Amino acid sequence: MLDSWEIKFTPEAETIRRMAKEFAEKEIAPVADRIDRENKFPTDLFEKMARQGLFGMCTPPEYGGSGLDLLPATVAGEEIAKVSMSASLLVNIQSAVTSAPISRFGTKQQKDAYLRDLATGKRVGAFCLTEPAAGSDAAAIEMKATKDDNHYLLNGTKTFISQGEVADLALVFAKTRRAAGNDGGEITAFLVDKGESPFTVGSKIEVMGFRGTGTAELVFENCQVPKENVLGEEGGGFLIAMMTLNESRIGVAGGAVGLAQAAFDAAVEYAKQRKAFGRPIARFQAIQWMLADMLTQIHSARLLTYHAAYLRDQQREFVKEASMAKVFASEAAVEATRRATQILGGYGYSKDYPLERYYRDAKLLEIGEGTSEIQRLILAREILQL
Repeated sequence: MLDSWEIKFTPEAETIRRMAKEFAEKEIAPVADRIDRENKFPTDLFEKMARQGLFGMCTPPEYGGSGLDLLPATVAGEEIAKVSMSASLLVNIQSAVTSAPISRFGTKQQKDAYLRDLATGKRVGAFCLTEPAAGSDAAAIEMKATKDDNHYLLNGTKTFISQGEVADLALVFAKTRRAAGNDGGEITAFLVDKGESPFTVGSKIEVMGFRGTGTAELVFENCQVPKENVLGEEGGGFLIAMMTLNESRIGVAGGAVGLAQAAFDAAVEYAKQRKAFGRPIARFQAIQWMLADMLTQIHSARLLTYHAAYLRDQQREFVKEASMAKVFASEAAVEATRRATQILGGYGYSKDYPLERYYRDAKLLEIGEGTSEIQRLILAREILQL
């Protein structure tokens, strides 16, 4: 609901936006509540999303993708998030944090082996960085990778892994050597093919929001990974992780914008219909000001997000802009869902309305892909050139 503020996209981006919107409304919206309620990985929807090409939007055409820039893909993710943040996360995990680093850092052999399968949904990917004792401080991970002839043996546990419950290809970060300080220089990235290098699901993690995304703990016990499955160079894993997260934060910000917009639209519709004291509650200044603040924050978040994506597509520096977009959009989504719930009152708190799900989903946006506090730390370092 942008009315005269409607943003004009290139023909390509507008086509992708319309495709994503139509697919989301037809295929995702009808099952969104069921996915949240049952908290089961939606295999049927995952396959439909794969056939629609949503997982390969930014994958090169020679590997089964569309080769799009990040901006149209971000716009598509925003439309999906309007109906389901869980579905939006599936796209982000499958493409932004699994396929994208392989596209950028992988060998031809690695690309040939995995990119097409990820883009077409034949393989389910997972990004394995977080550990029980290492979240925001990613350089402090404890998983070990010991070289053994032509293999590495991985030992350790990863937690809060989206799609981990069903993943058959995991991008895993582990320490291959000791290093002075805490700069992450000893971390290496591995492509762990579950069919060749088995790992186990330690436990499924029950989460408040983003349900149905297969969030789980993964355990690696003497997991033997061929040296050919090192992504990039040994010791270069920390850089790969940070560069991947810098880009994926733009997608997360786009999802936050979509979620906030959905909450806002629900609040506007309800405020026009609900009557109190003889007139629609939209006539009360208290409601009007909440809606005005919500719209201002959403539009600002959208422009920050699109700008970050544009800079990345132009191969310009975008780290600062990505962090600004992520922290502002995620907090705007939390605020928008909170205000919308207040406007709907008891109905907003009821599970009979999707707003209750929006509210729960929003909180993770301030935590995942780098907390709001980490984004402010990144921004401070960029500002002060530390």
